[in-house]
Amino acid sequence: MKRILLSILIVAGPLLSGCHKPTAPNQPELPPVAVQVQTVERQAYAAAEAVVGTVRPKLSTVIEAKVSGRIAEMLVVPGQTVQLGERLVRLDAHEIQSRLDQAIAARQQAESDLKRMTSLLEQKILSQSEFDNAQSQFRMAAAAEAEAKTMQGYAEIVAPFAGVITRKLADVGDLAMPGKPLLQMENPDTLRFEADVPEALIGNVKLGDKLPVHVTGVADEIAGAIAEISPAADPNSRTYSVKLDLPGATGLRSGQFGHVSVPVGEIKAIRVPAAAVIPRGQLEMVFVVANGHAQMRLVKSGRHVGNEIELVSGLDSGESIVRSGATSVTDGQAVTIQQ
Repeated sequence: MKRILLSILIVAGPLLSGCHKPTAPNQPELPPVAVQVQTVERQAYAAAEAVVGTVRPKLSTVIEAKVSGRIAEMLVVPGQTVQLGERLVRLDAHEIQSRLDQAIAARQQAESDLKRMTSLLEQKILSQSEFDNAQSQFRMAAAAEAEAKTMQGYAEIVAPFAGVITRKLADVGDLAMPGKPLLQMENPDTLRFEADVPEALIGNVKLGDKLPVHVTGVADEIAGAIAEISPAADPNSRTYSVKLDLPGATGLRSGQFGHVSVPVGEIKAIRVPAAAVIPRGQLEMVFVVANGHAQMRLVKSGRHVGNEIELVSGLDSGESIVRSGATSVTDGQAVTIQQ
């Protein structure tokens, strides 16, 4: 058996040796590329936890009728901008007008009676008590007229503040009555961010604090000031409602989703410019500059903080990386450093 194996090895030896490919000639070295570098250091940063929330209007309302009546005119549509006191809805007020006419007639009769009673009192023909009763009747009639006029004013529903109509919940011909929503409106100029903060983090925030808010669709970070903190937790979610006033920002609208960064302590981490990290599929890499050459280094990223990325692993303090022009660099290529 040993002789058979030895014979196979003797025969196969030359064949295997003939399968080696000739060594490829050395490729020409790439010319140096100009890059900007940055020395990375592990520094202390404030650690934060993202809490999701929603942008909502600070001033919003549901428009309802104060009196019952058919809708005669719907004067606005969703998306329309309205001013304070502008007419929104007009109700059919025939019944209210009839009541007003009756109240006016009763007030006029009471006023005429009062004048006659005043003349009789001056002539000593009428007692003081009868005159006082006539005065009371006049005041009651005048009050009824004022009430009827007020009710007539309710037939025209006006905007309580300047804003935008967001929803229309009724139309011409519908019956309006107290408690039945007709319109929804809000003021888009004053927005706030509402988030439910877990009870484990609520101790880290207080009224007046400014926290970074990131809203989907808005490129820049927004500094929100805490305006309200619920004094009691929701018994089901164990969270506290926190509301932050937002300054005006381009593209900011009510209903947008986002998150607020709530501080939780301090950590030490390495952060590099986002342009320095090159994604390749599921891998991420940076170029470390050593001895005048760029060396590819696989890294693992963490959170994105503004224009920087936190690196969890792959780099050590004191190393220099290509911070600008990394996409034009090849592993092992010579580099010249620009200031």
